[in-house]
Amino acid sequence: MASKASAVWTGSLKEGKGTISTATGVLKDANYSFATRFEGADSGTTPEELIAAAHASCFSMALGAQLGGSGLTPESIETEAAVTLAKVDGGFAITKITLTTKAKVPGATKEVFDTAAANAKAGCPISKLFANNTELVLDATLV
Repeated sequence: MASKASAVWTGSLKEGKGTISTATGVLKDANYSFATRFEGADSGTTPEELIAAAHASCFSMALGAQLGGSGLTPESIETEAAVTLAKVDGGFAITKITLTTKAKVPGATKEVFDTAAANAKAGCPISKLFANNTELVLDATLV
């Protein structure tokens, strides 16, 4: 299975602009620009925001799978991901991703939940993508 998306960019780096679309149509001509990525403008998205969304959703699914493997059914899993883009030698890089999750899991003990969360962090395909070159931080809370 291959998921597809496309991006179009026109113009120079600082004055240019682009759009991002996904094959499913969930994103259709979503704007992105230098200003949204590096200057905090809120007129569009950024590659890092899209990575954050992908990581939050991937981790939540992985945690659900891990809990299910322990015979537990989560009532809810809410995950936020914060992707840090920083200037490093040679340019910019994603240096850190922090996952903050809160889960309501009837019958779960803290120990079982913590193990499931650690396994989900290690096993999530997006985590694996960044595991050897980015600091991955997990703050998981059973509520």
